[in-house]
Parts: sequence; structure tokens; C-alpha cells
Amino acid sequence: MKKQLFLYLFILALMVNCFTYMYYSKGFEFLEKRYEKLNVKMTSKNDSLANLLSDANHFAIESNDNAQNYFGSKDYSVISKNAIDGLLAFNDDPKGNKFTGQVTMGNQKFIINKIKVLNHRWIIADYSDGQLWGEVLLKYFVNNDESISFEIIETQLFPKESN
Repeated sequence: MKKQLFLYLFILALMVNCFTYMYYSKGFEFLEKRYEKLNVKMTSKNDSLANLLSDANHFAIESNDNAQNYFGSKDYSVISKNAIDGLLAFNDDPKGNKFTGQVTMGNQKFIINKIKVLNHRWIIADYSDGQLWGEVLLKYFVNNDESISFEIIETQLFPKESN
């Protein structure tokens, strides 16, 4: 009787080991296939996002060789940074940034929030006073003394949304 009990326990242990091995080997294959599918999906998503980013940066000085060549031997990234810094410096004016093209309409002044240098001549910027929002298209010039001057081309103040 003892022999039969050990035989049954041995067979049961063998079956448990067999099922456990099959479960984990199939589980590993399943996870491997799942990883491959996910990898393909993420690669395609990555390519899609790279294309979107490329399209979004089409109008940027970083991807415009003609605009970069306009400055000759000068570094366009330094000029771009100086233009952005120079434009943001006008936010400190108590009347607000004069290159928004807006006068103060309440307690808050209009200041520029975001800036994108489009090419060797144009900048687009987003401005607000906390309640009203707008955008401005600016023309910028690099003077002989490396200073930067700005000129408003067009400004757009969006109407306040009613609740």
C-alpha cells in the first residue's frame, strides 16, 4: 500500500511539473509575441510622432536652411535666443509688453508668454493679460551693433468666451 501511495504521489508530482512547465513555456511565448506586437506598434507610433514633429517644425528657423544661411557666419541659434530674450525683456514694462500691440484693459498688463522664431525675419508670439489672449506676428532685425529691433506686423486679440 505504501508503494502504491508513493507511485500515485510520484505520478501526481510529475503531472504538476508537466503542467507547470507547459504553462510557463506557453506564457513566455505569449509574452514574447505580445512584446513583439507592442514593439511594432510603438515603432510605428514613434515614426508617426516624428513626422508630426517634423511637420510642426517646418516653419522654424532650426529647420530652414535659407534662413540660417541669411546670417552668414553668425550663429543663428544665438541670434534667435537674443531675439527671444530681447522680446521677453519688454514684459517688465509696467504698461505691459509694447510688442503685443495692446493697451492695458484692466488691472493686468499684456505680456508675451510663448515665442517661436519662424525664420530670419519673423517671430510669432502668444500673449495674455490673464483673461484675454492673443497672438502677434513680429518682424525682427539684427542691427549692426548686434542689438535686435522689432516691428509689429499683425496682432490678433481673441474675444473673451462667455460662460
